[in-house]
Amino acid sequence: MKSTVRYMVSLFLLLMAVFAIGKGVFVWYNHSIETVNPGGMAGIWLHGLLLDMRTTAILLLIPALVIALMKKGLRWVLAPYFAVLGIAVGAIIVADMVMYEFWEFKLCAVHLSYAASPEGTTNSVSVGFLVSRALLILGFVLAVAVPAIGLTPERMEGNRRHWPFIILAILAIAPIHVSSCYHRGPLFMSHAATNPVYRFFASFGDAQRYATVDGGLPAVATDKTGAAITDTLLTTERPNVLFVMMESFGGKFVKELGGLPDVAPNLSRLIPEGIFWDQYYSNSFRTDRGTVCAYSGWTSYPTVSPMKEVGMHDRLSSLPRSFRHAGYQTGYMYAGAMTNMGKQRYLLDMEFESLMDDTYFTQEELNSSWGANDSTSAMKMFHTIAEIRPDAQWMMVWQTISSHEPWDVPYHRLEDKRLNAFAYTDQCVGDLIDSLRTLPVWDRLLVIVIPDHGFLYQQTYDDPEFFHSPMLWLGGAVKEPRTMHTLMNQSDIAATLLAQMGLGHDDFPWSRNVLSPDYEPFVYCTYPAGLLYKDATGETLYDLTAMQPVPVGEPADSLRLGKALQILKHSYQDLK
Repeated sequence: MKSTVRYMVSLFLLLMAVFAIGKGVFVWYNHSIETVNPGGMAGIWLHGLLLDMRTTAILLLIPALVIALMKKGLRWVLAPYFAVLGIAVGAIIVADMVMYEFWEFKLCAVHLSYAASPEGTTNSVSVGFLVSRALLILGFVLAVAVPAIGLTPERMEGNRRHWPFIILAILAIAPIHVSSCYHRGPLFMSHAATNPVYRFFASFGDAQRYATVDGGLPAVATDKTGAAITDTLLTTERPNVLFVMMESFGGKFVKELGGLPDVAPNLSRLIPEGIFWDQYYSNSFRTDRGTVCAYSGWTSYPTVSPMKEVGMHDRLSSLPRSFRHAGYQTGYMYAGAMTNMGKQRYLLDMEFESLMDDTYFTQEELNSSWGANDSTSAMKMFHTIAEIRPDAQWMMVWQTISSHEPWDVPYHRLEDKRLNAFAYTDQCVGDLIDSLRTLPVWDRLLVIVIPDHGFLYQQTYDDPEFFHSPMLWLGGAVKEPRTMHTLMNQSDIAATLLAQMGLGHDDFPWSRNVLSPDYEPFVYCTYPAGLLYKDATGETLYDLTAMQPVPVGEPADSLRLGKALQILKHSYQDLK
């Protein structure tokens, strides 16, 4: 009995120590996001203690069961388990801390969908970066597997060997979950305290959890608005339409939205010429999600990428399909590989006829880590438009590529490498607009400039301004310059544009015509660890890791929170 208890206690303390060290390394590695003093580190360990204990108990159930059933051959039986356990724990701890640097949310099932497209990683970081992190994983693997195997005897004495299993089972099913972590203060503290192994495996049940969440309201807080409009923005119902989707270009880089003053001078120059929507919010945090929100008028999900879920495509609304039914040609230019996240399949299923990817460019033109840089693809987009028959009706998308890691661009105006890359994209967009003015098509052209999502530059996801983004309508089809203060989402572009063109949008259940007389202004934005709901009364942030509101200067408004959770619930029920 004593040897059994001593052995299980040793294993328990080993894993607890590894988790504690992992938290310390997590905080050290991500110190650029949040600086934690010794007292704060102690608080992280303390607040995460119960969840670490539960996770450890779950991981030791198999060794405890083996001990309860066997007396001899224990090391031979358990060595493979501890090897696999070491690999799993090491990989999760290191992947959690590394991915947090880029995305600022805990490792979860969402990351696996992006891992299936490794070019997104290899294009952004160096080989040295990958090798050093692999060595760090190896260190954690050895820290778990070697001592655990060394502690395991060949034979266990005593007749009451089942007691460790019973005790661990009770601890494993105890009602301890991530809400045992911080519920006030920076989200980073709560995320640092949350056991990464528990959070990773628990995330596979997030969809079911969100589909049954109770918002406390009897009805879903979405309002489908009709085709009627209170304002006409265009000179023609049948403009040619060019979407310019700027990579990661959130409001942080636009002076007119309270952002940095010198990053986007071309947008600042163009804003007085067009229709500027200063209360426009991107729905999500990644290109694959933002693309679907923009061109399918669909809502965003914390854990699901509709672009990658091919089975969803036949249920998604489609802006290019609506244009094609109205007699338009459709095309999409992205100067990189369209294989990432299933983009090519999605675009084809949405009925974009002409797809122009990296194969549309010469080898000499593929001059960046991701493909052709923005100045090259902007020129290619201009010539493509110039060669279209003057009487043709078309809807096109040009998606930029350069304002992305590793930030290498042929432009050197700003010292900060990241800001300089965004400034380069701004310059390329300005050059394209100026070139398009010289074409006859300009007189009936509508250019819609939007980002796919924002970028975390000196901010975190619990800052609602992360989703605040620029949208600018330009071109000869714009009736007059003006600023629109209508609160709206990226997913509302489709219904709003179609209504301006006199086209129906009944097949866009998540898109709202924001110029309809019965429009109720609000925005709903998500990322894997949280969501934002904002309306005329204020804004509510909700932490999906801890399933509780994030304080934003005042207690969470129950009505806004209820509406947000009802949309979350309805969106996941809509997946079934």
